[in-house]
Amino acid sequence: MCALILAAFIAGAAADATELMINQAVAIASALAHDKLDDVATNAAAIDLEATSLGKPGAKIAAAAKEMLKVTKIADVRNAYGKLSEALVGYLDAQKRKPGAGLKVAVCPMVDKPWIQKDGPIQNPYYGSEMLGCGSFKK
Repeated sequence: MCALILAAFIAGAAADATELMINQAVAIASALAHDKLDDVATNAAAIDLEATSLGKPGAKIAAAAKEMLKVTKIADVRNAYGKLSEALVGYLDAQKRKPGAGLKVAVCPMVDKPWIQKDGPIQNPYYGSEMLGCGSFKK
C-alpha cells in the first residue's frame, strides 16, 4: 500500500514539474518570437531546476536549459532553445503526454526544430519578426 501511495506521489510531482517546464518554455518561445530576451534566463533556470528534479528522464532538458544560461546573443539563445525544445517535446513523447489544453507543438521547417506555443497563429521563436509565421502545427 505504501509503495502505491509513493508511486502516485512521484507521478504527481513529475506531472507538476512537466507542466511548469512547459509553461516556462512557452514563455521563452513567446519572448524569442518577439525578438526579446525578457525573463528568458529566469525561465531557463526554472526549467533546469524542474528537469533536474526528474532525474535521468529530464537530463537532456536540464543540459539544454543550462546552455541557455551561458549565452547572451539572441541567435545563440535561439539555438540553445532549439535543443531545449527538442528535449522537452521528446520527453513528452516518451511519456505519451500532450503539452496541455490550449497548447500545441509547432515545427520550424527552416531549422527542423519544434516548439510549444499557445493555440493561435504560428509565432516562430527561431526567426522572430524576420519570419514570424514560418512553421506549422504537428498533427
